[in-house]
Amino acid sequence: MVDSNGNNLVFLLCTPRSGSSLATVMLQNHSKMFATQEMWFLMSLRDLQAPQRRAYGGTGIISQFFNGVLPQDAFEDACRAFALEAYNGLLQSSEGAELVIDKSPRYYYVLEFLDKLFPQSKRIWLIRNPFAVLASNKKVGQQRGGAFDFAEALRQPALEMKIVDLTVGLFRYRDYFANAHPYAHRLHYERLVTDPRGQLAETCRFLGLDYEEGMERYGDYMHTAKSELYFSMGVGDPFVAEHQAPNRDSVDLWKDVLDKREIELYGRALGARIFRELGYEAELEEAEKLTGARFEDEPDAELLALRTGRLTEATGCVWTPGYALKAEPLASGSAAVPRQPAAKEADASRAETVRLQMRVRALEQRLQLGAMEQQRLKAQLEATSRKINRLKAIIPFGSRLSSLASAYLGGGGKK
Repeated sequence: MVDSNGNNLVFLLCTPRSGSSLATVMLQNHSKMFATQEMWFLMSLRDLQAPQRRAYGGTGIISQFFNGVLPQDAFEDACRAFALEAYNGLLQSSEGAELVIDKSPRYYYVLEFLDKLFPQSKRIWLIRNPFAVLASNKKVGQQRGGAFDFAEALRQPALEMKIVDLTVGLFRYRDYFANAHPYAHRLHYERLVTDPRGQLAETCRFLGLDYEEGMERYGDYMHTAKSELYFSMGVGDPFVAEHQAPNRDSVDLWKDVLDKREIELYGRALGARIFRELGYEAELEEAEKLTGARFEDEPDAELLALRTGRLTEATGCVWTPGYALKAEPLASGSAAVPRQPAAKEADASRAETVRLQMRVRALEQRLQLGAMEQQRLKAQLEATSRKINRLKAIIPFGSRLSSLASAYLGGGGKK
């Protein structure tokens, strides 16, 4: 079972179109793993603090509750409790499974939140040649009847999540996995399709399990309950089901799918350094040779700032710059142990801290409401003054009449 620190929970992390569907359809064949298509629900939990408009109203009330009334620790505890029920419910539905794999590529959106909720969860970073990821986006778009015009999307200032994935998302994962960590494992797509048995065995060791013979031949498991659930969801890579086992067909496909302009635009957007850091120096050299361009080391900082800003405006989500994986066990992780006097004093101190935090939040809310009321009254006063001035302007001899009226009123109505 998954515990409150995230033991027995695994996150398969990558940008969309990096091969996570292929990795998942093989991992789920292990008898001790439950892995299905994308879950995404941690993002919905995180977004409770940034409520959207609802038909029944109350957006401001909901926001005030999550951001002004409910303590942050209580919010995170509630989200953790919900997630634990969900993950363990999935485990119970799969006989013999001990680990849950949450494969959700856009979890780059909630990395800080993920670490807060489940600090001891295992994280697998699935890495793929960025040019191949872009090519996969283009290919899938064509297959689904909605062509993905990368050059146009890159130029448009409006929010486009695929562009966020391909730029901001990639750098978020790069920063998050920058340092070696016992809870982190790197899995390269190209190595997975070249040596699936060896790469799966290495991944299983990282997860504390033994490799099970034939788990890479996912075609042999098509009619099992887990496999049927996986394919019934209809998300992920639509081409996975066309094969029985991994193959190298898509490794070099980017050179045929992308045109020179797309390769150059993406290479300049990312910069050369990240290709070398991820182990794709040869692909970088080939891209520069194909385009005749030389990419600067650093990424397009203005582009990254724009895309991050657009996402922040749309969601209210604010990230820690350069955020790296943090795995500090929860203070209550061993709650089964009898509480000692010192621990009780610590609990009392934490409770008092929470009460003080809530009081501070309440005072901040009152100050904010007071400032808003002042602004409202000031706006009303200004609007009334403008209305008076407009009336004066349209009444003949308005100023003269106003003076006479004032004099009349000042004299008690006597001429």
